[in-house]
Amino acid sequence: MSAAPAAGRGRRAVAPGADAARVLVVDRETPETRRLIAFLRARGDRVLWAKDGESAFTTLDHEPVDCLVCELSEPRIDGIAVLHRAQAVNAELCAVMMTAGADIEAAVATMREGAYDFQTKPLNLEKLAATLKRGLSHQELASRVADLESRLDERFGLERLTGNSPALARLREQIRQVAPTRAAVLVTGEAGTGKELVAQALHQNSPRAKERFVRVNCAAPSEDGLESELFGQEAGPRGGGRRAGRLERADGGTLFLDGIAAVGAGAQARLLRFVQDQEFEPVGGAQPRRADVRVVAATDRDLAEEVRAGRFRGDLHERLRLVTVAVPPLRERQEDLPLLVEQFLREFNRAHGRRVTGIARGALERLLAHDWPGNVRELRNCVEGMVVFAEGKRPLAVADLPPVLREFRAGAAREVRLELGLGMDEVERRFIEETLRWVGYDKQRAAETLGIGLRTLYRKLKQYGIV
Repeated sequence: MSAAPAAGRGRRAVAPGADAARVLVVDRETPETRRLIAFLRARGDRVLWAKDGESAFTTLDHEPVDCLVCELSEPRIDGIAVLHRAQAVNAELCAVMMTAGADIEAAVATMREGAYDFQTKPLNLEKLAATLKRGLSHQELASRVADLESRLDERFGLERLTGNSPALARLREQIRQVAPTRAAVLVTGEAGTGKELVAQALHQNSPRAKERFVRVNCAAPSEDGLESELFGQEAGPRGGGRRAGRLERADGGTLFLDGIAAVGAGAQARLLRFVQDQEFEPVGGAQPRRADVRVVAATDRDLAEEVRAGRFRGDLHERLRLVTVAVPPLRERQEDLPLLVEQFLREFNRAHGRRVTGIARGALERLLAHDWPGNVRELRNCVEGMVVFAEGKRPLAVADLPPVLREFRAGAAREVRLELGLGMDEVERRFIEETLRWVGYDKQRAAETLGIGLRTLYRKLKQYGIV
């Protein structure tokens, strides 16, 4: 299973009038700047103020913003540099650049750099408000388009879980049974196994498939930041209107909590109430709110152990584990590895303009012999690296493998499981076959490993019909 890409940092669309926009004002302290800030706060925006470029960079590193109102050129303010940093955080940013006096060249330059508008001081505040409203509407439209594209990418749901192994067949059947219900689901599995793909498949095969799938990385923000991100905030610390959380954004759809074990005690208590009653209170608020959201949580930790250690609430664990879907590690479904390799070869041929035609048997056997502690994610990264360095129209060979897989390790352990009752000829045949696989079909090394001569090995291969 390949991992789906995460949403861009700081990307957040705001429907005008439905929520407080986060506006960063970058300008030195003047009466006009104070008038601008007061105007924006009066219309319900959450205003962040940076008096120089360095402060603006710091704010952008810690606070996602929807709009930027920035002086183009003042001592200690490089407006274009601030604009670029803000765009790196939010690609759909509504940026209004401003300066004293009409400067056509400056206006053209800023628009080329991606600014939404250019206005001269003293600002016409009503005109500015109308510009911000248009910019926020554009963000909302871009967000809806992104959601639609994401759902189209995920429309096959179960088919994205690549493989024909019994372990994967059991996983697909679990998803089919659980997806149509309203129950919260706990997805467990090692890192890199594809837990987010399972969560997406649960969503796409549920009655909520036409609504939003909202992902939260529980390990990213601080505990206070996570509570605000999940449940919203009644009023920002610097004033402004209410900020909606991810729960409200996911209303009608699915909320995917990735890394649930990292959630702190405060957020755990709020989350327990929501899972039980579908009710929550925004940070700083006392009025309960409701949202129709299906919660899917994922973890690569042992939550029972986290409960015993006092780091996770037992009652929340009990609620989540009522429906548990376990994603098998790659080592337990290695028969799926050739199909995964084929899928990744097609993907990275397209992505990097390569013409890899497949993978040689010896190279594939080396991949099959590896334990893949990083699971499908590690395999995907490995194949991408091989494709990137492969030139010409040809299959990948042993020489294309990373050194850790390419170099034969004679002392490395390898199990060969044999059933009781086998004849000695069958035992010998299996040992020779497994040894060949382990050394990537290098017959000289196979003979050395088996402690026989090369001519003897060739005779045995012919005797047992091993190609």
